[in-house]
Amino acid sequence: MGDVAHGIALIRAIREACEGFAFDFGFKLQYRDPDTFIHPSFRGREDVKYVKRFEETRLNAGQFDQLLGEMRAQGFLTVCTPFDEASVDMIERQGIEIIKIASCAFTDWPLLERIALTDKPLIASTAGATLPDIDNVVSFMLHRKRALTLMHCVAEYPTRDEHLNLNQVDLLRSRYPEVRVGYSTHENPAALEPIKLAIAKGASVFEKHVGLPTERYAINDYSATPAQVHDWLAAAHRALTLCGQTGRYTPSAAELAGLQSLRRGVFVTRDVPAGTSLEHAHVQFAFPASEGQITANDWSKYAHYTTTHPIAAGAPVLAAQVSASNLREDVLRAVTAVKALLASGNIVVPGKSELEISHHYGMENFGRFGLTMITVVNREYCKKLIVMLPGQTHPEQYHKQKEETFVVLYGAMTLWLNGAEQIASRGDVITVQRGVKHKFHTDLGVVFEEISSTHIRDDSFYTDPAIATNNARKTYLAHWMQ
Repeated sequence: MGDVAHGIALIRAIREACEGFAFDFGFKLQYRDPDTFIHPSFRGREDVKYVKRFEETRLNAGQFDQLLGEMRAQGFLTVCTPFDEASVDMIERQGIEIIKIASCAFTDWPLLERIALTDKPLIASTAGATLPDIDNVVSFMLHRKRALTLMHCVAEYPTRDEHLNLNQVDLLRSRYPEVRVGYSTHENPAALEPIKLAIAKGASVFEKHVGLPTERYAINDYSATPAQVHDWLAAAHRALTLCGQTGRYTPSAAELAGLQSLRRGVFVTRDVPAGTSLEHAHVQFAFPASEGQITANDWSKYAHYTTTHPIAAGAPVLAAQVSASNLREDVLRAVTAVKALLASGNIVVPGKSELEISHHYGMENFGRFGLTMITVVNREYCKKLIVMLPGQTHPEQYHKQKEETFVVLYGAMTLWLNGAEQIASRGDVITVQRGVKHKFHTDLGVVFEEISSTHIRDDSFYTDPAIATNNARKTYLAHWMQ
């Protein structure tokens, strides 16, 4: 309103409304240099709405210093929206901490060029901007290593519910993962649902117009009173409480205890002496489980249990009666190593490709024997990416129906075709005809393409008959790239 005393009263009233909420708060000014911002031919024009307003509410640098001093005294971060280059100069002189780019200036490139020269964190509202506009501004600022927050914003004052478009928060977060995303609000200040929804969608910075109604000054339809600000912040706090952690949540002890009470326990079906490696044939899964008992949820092809004490038929298998090993960690280490080798070779892997780990003699021996396959396509023709880690050997096998051609993309390997040894390195092409026995070994790691006729699951025949009896020699992972 061009009234410093009123501004100071407003800052103090909002500070009081913010008490008790554990958020970071900033107070924002808007700067225009009227002597250069308004064209000389329009100065003094009362028929042009904003010209009249900007001239009537003019403050000088000293008055802005008073407002900034009060903001800092009340514990607010200082934020400012400049509408011209001279205002950016003043922001720097006054040590204002954060620059906010208004929606109308979002693609004001001369102004953006000047703003990008500052060392300030930037917040930019996106009302009315097209996706190419936003792409360009994000690219421009990130290329200059500016800390950027994008605000979903609708420049309708106040914004009707049907125009809030809060799904834009999802769009901005998915399209621009390198930046923070927030919400600049212009809805009816009594409405509390929008802030809750925006928080649930992942917005983490919020802007709200505030006002302090007095006998002299009325408040507009989109600015919140101090009491409305308090209610708005309470709604935000409740939404954050309901949303909880951003990563996978940590279950409570009560929740875990409740789940445990509904699980099936592992019971032996026969007398089992100490030193027995428990298998499906030794056990049954039945409700209820006792405290300290191994449950069906603990039992998998990766978990191995060996009894350390004899267990009588029908008795529960207690954790204190067995030694346990879990090969799941071996799988995760293998996946990490495969991803690292693919990255070293700059190998492009199609999204959502399934990973197949072949551990012919068990996952515990995967470092010596095995390989990893990524199936790209399997129709009348088939393409796979094969990854072998340093020191791995793939046991000898042959196919009756499938013919294969290998193209080495990275590294090198030794092959044996019907016992004849040869070395293959990057760029080499090797064809293996039907019925030809083949075996691989790599000292330093290798990635190669397998291009073949259709892959048929039961068309691999191993020279070592022990491999065929191992029904758990494959592990399939669908989300390994994440």
